[in-house]
Amino acid sequence: MDLKKFSKKAAKNKPKLVKFLKKLDKIVPEGMDAVVKEVDEEIWKDIDCLECANCCKTMTPTYTKEDIKRISQHLRMTPKDFKNKWLYQDEKNKDWMNRSTPCQFLGDDNKCSIYEVRPDDCAGFPHHTKKDFDLYNDTYIQNVHRCPATYEMVSKLRKRIEKEYEW
Repeated sequence: MDLKKFSKKAAKNKPKLVKFLKKLDKIVPEGMDAVVKEVDEEIWKDIDCLECANCCKTMTPTYTKEDIKRISQHLRMTPKDFKNKWLYQDEKNKDWMNRSTPCQFLGDDNKCSIYEVRPDDCAGFPHHTKKDFDLYNDTYIQNVHRCPATYEMVSKLRKRIEKEYEW
């Protein structure tokens, strides 16, 4: 995947995709969750996260207490040492996050070195079907220019909704 090409395309189209998502905050077409599920399944036929890993390169997950305990055990460290070495606590919401990007666990091959014990936030990314679509618009807005899967899903949803629904 050519991330520079993707970034350029996503930056160009982000305003209209964000406008579409914000409209969905106010008006949700009937059956939206079923449409989202269908489009989400469709986009994964053409997207391979190992070709991209842009989430790991440009974002940081939040680590729960359980994540920290599980990962530190896996690395044979204490949770305190794990946090001291790689994490910081956000002052605003008290979330534990990586000190830097790209993620310290991302390999040159775009594979996660702690994949089997990775944070729940990573395991669920890009969160397309985590909650009802309209309850997660802020996440899609945040990710539409970072994640090719989210970009493709929102682009396809926009075309489909604007074609099939009157709103």
